[in-house]
Amino acid sequence: MLVLFETPAGFALFKVLNEGKLQKVEDLWQDFATSDAARKVVELKAFNKFENTSEALSAATLLIDGKASKGLRKFLQKNCEGETLGVADSKLGNAIKEKLKIDCVHNNAVMELMRGLRNQLTELISGLAPQDLAPMSLGLSHSLSRYKLKFSPDKVDTMIVQAIGLLDDLDKELNTYAMRVREWYGWHFPELTKIVQDNIQYAKAVKLMGNRTNAVGLDFSEILSEEVEAELKEAALISMGTEVSDLDLINIRELADQVLALAEYRAQLYDYLKNRMNTIAPNLTALVGELVGARLIAHGGSLVNLSKQPGSTIQILGAEKALFRALKSKHSTPKYGLLYHASLIGQAAPRNKGKIARSLAAKSALAIRYDAFGDTEDNTIGFEQRSKLDARLRILEGKELGKSAGSAKGKPKIEAYDKDRKKGSGALITPAKSYNPASDLVLGNSTGPSKKEEKKEKKRKHEDAEEETGEGHDKEKREKKKKKKAEEADAPEEPVEESEKKKKKKKKGEEISENDGEETVGKKEKKKKKKHSEEEEATEPEPKKEKKKKKDKKAD
Repeated sequence: MLVLFETPAGFALFKVLNEGKLQKVEDLWQDFATSDAARKVVELKAFNKFENTSEALSAATLLIDGKASKGLRKFLQKNCEGETLGVADSKLGNAIKEKLKIDCVHNNAVMELMRGLRNQLTELISGLAPQDLAPMSLGLSHSLSRYKLKFSPDKVDTMIVQAIGLLDDLDKELNTYAMRVREWYGWHFPELTKIVQDNIQYAKAVKLMGNRTNAVGLDFSEILSEEVEAELKEAALISMGTEVSDLDLINIRELADQVLALAEYRAQLYDYLKNRMNTIAPNLTALVGELVGARLIAHGGSLVNLSKQPGSTIQILGAEKALFRALKSKHSTPKYGLLYHASLIGQAAPRNKGKIARSLAAKSALAIRYDAFGDTEDNTIGFEQRSKLDARLRILEGKELGKSAGSAKGKPKIEAYDKDRKKGSGALITPAKSYNPASDLVLGNSTGPSKKEEKKEKKRKHEDAEEETGEGHDKEKREKKKKKKAEEADAPEEPVEESEKKKKKKKKGEEISENDGEETVGKKEKKKKKKHSEEEEATEPEPKKEKKKKKDKKAD
């Protein structure tokens, strides 16, 4: 039995001297405790050395994919005739068996044997020193790690970072130059600023026209519309601007040329950025657009770094200052950062921008990860997520009342509210109350008797009752007299004149009430009030009485 062992220097083929020891896998490590014991178990049969690093890298990458390189196939055909081969990878063993018709073995005994060979590798292979093996292992591992990342010049996102930075700088410079052209040429033709609003059209018009007196004989049809051209020519005849020299016009035209050159270069740079974004991050581009996607990658540092961020971080990427200020002042945090410029958020109403931003950030995180680590370069996932977000936006805006995105449920069933119905059982807690029209009150004029008539009827009934119960009335009067006498006895002594006057008044009142029993109720109430006032005077202390007397004297 032979064993294939891969090293950074080449392929080694060892022959197992005692196959019986492979049956005791647990004790096999003891046979590789020393180099002498290992030589009794295996010996080196053949070694295939790599010529250079590129050959080692190509062989290692093929082994990772479970394939045998051309040099390995020749090496095995030469040294493995009629032998069983032990390999460390089952995929590689299947490939060798299919192509070379060599029986391959991969089990626990072979893996334990590989572990022992790795431990005594420098002793078993003559001419391979440990100090030579370490640099070869390090160089091959670096090359292999770059291959695992699937390094490709088409996937370099640093070009996107630089391109979007340059595009932003060009926008600033272009705006500055265009405003300088307007301000400079405005001294000569100030009316042109209001007539032509676009900066590029303004620069082209200035370059073509030069002095405003030449505007009448020139054709601006390639630059401006017919209406704007007619307005420009009319304004040139009656312009209030100052005259400028030919040297000034030359410098103004050169500045206009710079504006046009920058605008042309910006258009080329935008096309380049668009192509690079469609190559590197097609799904992110389909979701948020080229410019927003490029700004996200530039802000994150790279596509791989951005793919490590969660959706919540991507949502507020670019609004870090506002986020920390809100956290410090305990206010509400921002809902979006760079994603605010995406077309989906621009289409949403102000009340729905936060919801769409959260959904867009979650879908963008998935698209970024697929772009960073996926093998294919299609944008199907991006367009699928975009269609779902469009459907969600329509639902939020109320434009579509059918099925929601990603759900098989239709419109919710709306039931009438019943406060007397239980939630679970459906039984009534209390019987429903019916409307009682008899309990209503009618305001305004009513058909029934008025309040005055009701009072008159009560008075009449009272008088009739008094006539019928004359004796009872006398008894009540006697009781009232007794009470009044008791109160007068408790009250402080009064002057003789006052007491006599009160007695006379009381006697007169009693005689009037006895003789005039048939008087109206209104007069009786007045008498009762007078009696009540006299009783209060009787019960009042002396100082209050003296004050009342003084007031009466002053009134006299």
